[in-house]
Amino acid sequence: MQGDYDRETVYGDDPVAQALAFQAAGADWIHVVDLDAARTGDPVNRPVVAAVAAAVDVPVQTGGGVRSVADARALFDAGVARVVLGTAAVENPDLVTRVAEHGPVAVGLDVRGDEVAVRGWTEGSGLTLGDALVRYSALGTAAFVITRIERDGTLEGPDVDGLAGALAATDVDVVASGGVGRPSDLDDLAALNVDGRRIAGIILGRALYEGAVDLADAVRQLSGGSAGKRA
Repeated sequence: MQGDYDRETVYGDDPVAQALAFQAAGADWIHVVDLDAARTGDPVNRPVVAAVAAAVDVPVQTGGGVRSVADARALFDAGVARVVLGTAAVENPDLVTRVAEHGPVAVGLDVRGDEVAVRGWTEGSGLTLGDALVRYSALGTAAFVITRIERDGTLEGPDVDGLAGALAATDVDVVASGGVGRPSDLDDLAALNVDGRRIAGIILGRALYEGAVDLADAVRQLSGGSAGKRA
């Protein structure tokens, strides 16, 4: 939680079965994060990601440890529909453009305070969220996945104000991640409207595993909005 690897919680040991369950409940996307690769750069869980992509019929978005075009191509070849670049995008913005030549790219902006964090949330980048949105909007980014680190895994509610600011700062799709802990949080995100722009998707994690939000109910509640799941 909140980027602290010493506070991780294990909810299951069969990602494929879990992904299939999320699909059956109506998830439009499956969102997979390789936390080990995010921390070390070693994609030890890539076979698991490939197995998830092969098993489900909905698109899979994945990130964590994607540091090169070769890493991204391996994921696209494994059936991943959209690759998330985080640390590598911050350290090498041109990589976003080069990866986008092979498939859709989401830039993951994990924010602590107003600063984008890198290397599995363990280090600050010196880049503000606002500057990042401007920079990467011009580089072929298909979507931004914005995670408020202080709220990740807390179930204390999403950063609605921050997400509204992001919608105002870019024309690229914005996907909200972190903090959802009850159905009313989904209503708050669905109600966001900045000059006609709305949240393109919502990633749910701990809220689903701990039963605070039921995915099938959430999909019905959002009535056509994107509901993602971190497997």
